[in-house]
Amino acid sequence: MLKKKNMKLKLPRTNLENQLLKIRNKRIPEEKILEQVQEIFNSDTAKEHEIIQNLNNGNVAEGNDFNIDLLETNRIFHISDIEKICVLYRLRFLSTKYFKGEIPYEALMEIKRLEKEQDTTLKGFKIIAPSKLFKLENADDPLLMAPIGNDYFYLIHKWGNDLNPFRKILMWPFKTLENFVIILLLGSFLLTMMVPDGLFTPEPSTTEFFMIFFFMFKWVAGLALFYGFKKGKNFSTEIWNSKYYNA
Repeated sequence: MLKKKNMKLKLPRTNLENQLLKIRNKRIPEEKILEQVQEIFNSDTAKEHEIIQNLNNGNVAEGNDFNIDLLETNRIFHISDIEKICVLYRLRFLSTKYFKGEIPYEALMEIKRLEKEQDTTLKGFKIIAPSKLFKLENADDPLLMAPIGNDYFYLIHKWGNDLNPFRKILMWPFKTLENFVIILLLGSFLLTMMVPDGLFTPEPSTTEFFMIFFFMFKWVAGLALFYGFKKGKNFSTEIWNSKYYNA
C-alpha cells in the first residue's frame, strides 16, 4: 500500500524591494526619476543661493511675515535685551553684510527650515558677535537673528565657541565713560601706593600723597586717551550697533 506523502506547497517569498519598485514604476516611469530628483536638487540649490544672497546683501527689513503661533518663545528677544548683552560683553549687533566670518551650512539649513515652516522669505538678518568678527575671521559665539517687528528679533542659529567666562569682567572698564574713569583712578591709586615713602620729601605727608596721586592720574589718563584716540576706540554703549570700522 502506497503511503501518501505530505506535499507542502512552497510559495515564493515576497521581495519588498521588487514590490516597492513595481509601485514606484506604476506612479512614474523609471527614466523620469533622475529628472525629478535633479529638479529637487536644483530647487534646493536655488533656494540656498537666495538665502546666501539675502545674508550677503543685508537687506534692511523692519520685520518678517512670521506666524507667531509657530515661533519658540525662548528665541524671541527685544532690542533692549540685545543692547544690554552687547554692552555687557562689548559685542556688536550688525547686519550680516558686515560679517566677515563664515556662516556655517547648519545656519543656512535652519533658515531654509524656518522659511518652509513659516511659508515666507526671511530678510533683514543681523548678527550678535565680537567686534573682530566684523573685521576678520574668529570663532567666538555668533548669534544669527531676523527681525519680527516692533523691535523684536528671532534667534535663528548659534555657532562657534562660547565666550571667555572672564569677558564680562575684562570688558567692564570699556562699558561706559564712568567705568573707565573708575579704573583709571584705581590704577593711579595703586601706582601711587607703590612709590617709596620719602622719595621726594624726608617726611611723607597726605599732601605729598595726593600730589603724587594727581600726577599719576594725569600720566595714566594721558596714556589711555592717547591709545584710545590713536585706535579710534569708543565705549560699549556707543558701539554696540555701530557699523564703523574704527569704533
